[in-house]
Amino acid sequence: MALNPQPSSPLPTPAVSPRVAEPSAAAIRRVLRRARDGVALNVDEAAVALTARGEDLADLCASAARVRDAGLLSAGRRGPNGRLPVTYSRKVFIPVTHLCRDTCHYCTFVTVPGKLRAEGRGMYLEPDEILDIARNGAALGCKEALFTLGDRPEARWPEARQWLEERGYDSTLSYVRAMAIRVLEETGLLPHLNPGVMSWAELSRLKPVAPSMGMMLETTSRRLFETKGLAHYGSPDKDPEVRLRTLTDAGRLSVPFTTGLLVGIGETLAERADTLHAIRRLHKEFGHIQEVIVQNFRAKDHTAMAAAPDAGFDDFLATVAVARLVLGPGMRIQAPPNLVSRAECLALIGAGVDDWGGVSPLTPDHVNPERPWPALDELAAVTAEGGFDLMQRLTAQPRYVQAGSAWIDPRVQAHVAALADPDTGLARDVNPVGRPWQEPDEAAESLGRTDLHSAIDTEGRRTATRSDLGDAFGDWESIRNRVGELAARAPERIDTDVMAALRSAERNPGGCSDDEYLALATADGPALDAVAALADSLRRDTVGDDVTFVVNRNINFTNICYTGCRFCAFAQRKGDADAFSLSTQEVADRAWEAHVAGATEVCMQGGIDPELPVTGYADLVRAVKARVPSMHVHAFSPMEIANGVTRAGLGVREWLESLREAGLDTIPGTAAEILDDEVRWVLTKGKLPTSLWVEIVSTAHEVGLRSSSTMMYGHVDTPRHWVGHLNVLRGIQDRTGGFTEFVPLP
Repeated sequence: MALNPQPSSPLPTPAVSPRVAEPSAAAIRRVLRRARDGVALNVDEAAVALTARGEDLADLCASAARVRDAGLLSAGRRGPNGRLPVTYSRKVFIPVTHLCRDTCHYCTFVTVPGKLRAEGRGMYLEPDEILDIARNGAALGCKEALFTLGDRPEARWPEARQWLEERGYDSTLSYVRAMAIRVLEETGLLPHLNPGVMSWAELSRLKPVAPSMGMMLETTSRRLFETKGLAHYGSPDKDPEVRLRTLTDAGRLSVPFTTGLLVGIGETLAERADTLHAIRRLHKEFGHIQEVIVQNFRAKDHTAMAAAPDAGFDDFLATVAVARLVLGPGMRIQAPPNLVSRAECLALIGAGVDDWGGVSPLTPDHVNPERPWPALDELAAVTAEGGFDLMQRLTAQPRYVQAGSAWIDPRVQAHVAALADPDTGLARDVNPVGRPWQEPDEAAESLGRTDLHSAIDTEGRRTATRSDLGDAFGDWESIRNRVGELAARAPERIDTDVMAALRSAERNPGGCSDDEYLALATADGPALDAVAALADSLRRDTVGDDVTFVVNRNINFTNICYTGCRFCAFAQRKGDADAFSLSTQEVADRAWEAHVAGATEVCMQGGIDPELPVTGYADLVRAVKARVPSMHVHAFSPMEIANGVTRAGLGVREWLESLREAGLDTIPGTAAEILDDEVRWVLTKGKLPTSLWVEIVSTAHEVGLRSSSTMMYGHVDTPRHWVGHLNVLRGIQDRTGGFTEFVPLP
């Protein structure tokens, strides 16, 4: 296959971007000078740089190329001929379904059920069809299986729902997960999942079956989404806020993630610059954007934008260069080689590209079917002509491959390791072979510093911090900025009269307004004494004067954790000097010791260890109950339950019922912190969102597992957050009555 020639000039169309004033020559000179100096361009400067043409564009591209080269040199990689590498992934393209609930005005990938039936095709590829593509790709040395599909077709098309239900799947994403496992086991190809918008929980379920995922941001322009007739109108999943949330959640879960922008769909240069900076901000905070695709729009027949002009090449080239200058030397900048000519490929290399993305020797580009992939030998030749060596990588970029379980789930690490060069993280010259995808076995032996619970008071820790302190929690500057935003919104004073709020509380303690509760929460001096006296009288009326306690032993079965809670001194990475993990036998032994000492309850919680077996939580409960049948087992925070649900691939209710049947009695209502995502995402990097915490606790109550409730306060929160948090807890209690107590944690 040859690299594609540039088509003739297209027709004009209403989808052309609105006209804006051209920047002055002085403004362009200033931006070019800053680019030559290696300064990252701000949003306004990036918009100016996007207008560069002629000699100015050549100057801009040269600056971008220098930044790219500095990044590659810093990474320390060289190709077989001693040149810097430009990478690609040898892939197969698996179009799981062409159905979608969106109606993007430029898309030819998506179709409708009637057309599929008329062509004799199913609503989805059948498992055998998916596996045939993957097997044929493996035989040709492909390493990546790109799963591409429309967004949530079952939400729009009854035919999609019926197809899934007949095969036992409750959603398209459940089918994708199952097929990813089969591809891993039967072919050895590494899935790269591109199913569109996903929630935190959905990303969590898919991470164990794929080394990487992706979703094009495309643009942050709300105008294109909200204006009738423009590119994204009528497509709910193209809401920029929704797409940014998916990118953010992927960062919180440490998923190596591919994203990018689409050039020339009617966006302004300011909107394009904003899109690049949105990606930059997310990557700065989480470090998870493994590559950014800069893709030029190509008009296609039989679409609403068929008459729209293709993105001009100079416009495209300037965008690639600006992307490099905004995103910096460490980012991999990718451009699809099948959408340009050979000469244009050379120009893209000169503008800072260092990755060609996925290229298939077998399957077409189903998103751009009219643009065949270049032959790999031709791509290698044009890359060499540009002064670089073409090198094959895996679906996850090398730095994520080499970082191991911090980014790659243990259940796919063996699959990745089988194809990765251990020295570079790039692809080895081998054909994939299927291997089992399985959960770790139950730990037969304890590991690490199992005496830490007793020795910490006498010996202390062996290390001051966990080994991944520098990167486990995200970017601290970004966190500081968000803390500042929270503080700025905190009320400086409360106008509501505290005494009026007290009178209201005396009449109906549960019927105060939020402002009245806020006044009570911020009371000081004599007013605080009055609030405390009222609370004490309510306590006496409700439970009397008896103060209760339970003889309990805390059993932390592991402190190995990869969730980035920024307040936590407990978590360790596996291999750290103070890390430990207890076997089920040792947990049972400690429960017996507690029983002998008079305890009637054990509280078991641990870190979120990616190598914990899928049956690990139930195994611990069964082990304790087998040793001490009378012991009350109070165990597993909602975060641990979310982890277990994800690992098992089950629904929350089904998984909780299995724990109850194993002998679990109650659960702690921890991992709550403040039940407001605005605060949670500052406190933690990867914990479950508020909505999932509420779902898990409510469902636990419904299946007969009562819980405590908690609030950790006094950090980046404000009194208004306390009121909101307590309202959430009260709402759950009103519905379920399942809380046994409330534990404030200052």
